Amino acid sequence: MKTPKPFWEEKKLSEMTVPEWESLCDSCGKCCLNKIEDEDTHEILYTNAVCNLIDFKTCRCTRYKERQTLVPDCLDLKDNFTQYHWLPSTCAYRILSEGRALPSWHPLISGTMDSVDEAGVSIRSYAVYENTVDDILDHIIEWL
Repeated sequence: MKTPKPFWEEKKLSEMTVPEWESLCDSCGKCCLNKIEDEDTHEILYTNAVCNLIDFKTCRCTRYKERQTLVPDCLDLKDNFTQYHWLPSTCAYRILSEGRALPSWHPLISGTMDSVDEAGVSIRSYAVYENTVDDILDHIIEWL
């Protein structure tokens, strides 16, 4: 008997249930970093300044269900969203939208949330709360 494939290999992002969708989040925190769009090139530039609602221990939002009310610019990626190219290259939503396989460090593959930190993917070691930043342009970062 064949072992069934995991849901992320069988379904499109748009076909996933809310629990399946939510389980794809690896809690790296990168989507909560402030971003700037270059007006000339439309390139998305990430900063190390993170939303004040994030918990650095879990890299999860402390007010997830109310986040869009509290932070009007916060996006709900599941809500009719199809453009994932601006997300970090390590993000499961982007990875799957591009037809790539989840990396070995992803919690759905590794079986542990610790693998995200161990792989150096989490923002824990470099992020600062946005309310501590004077000039956001001084906080632009680049990933390899």
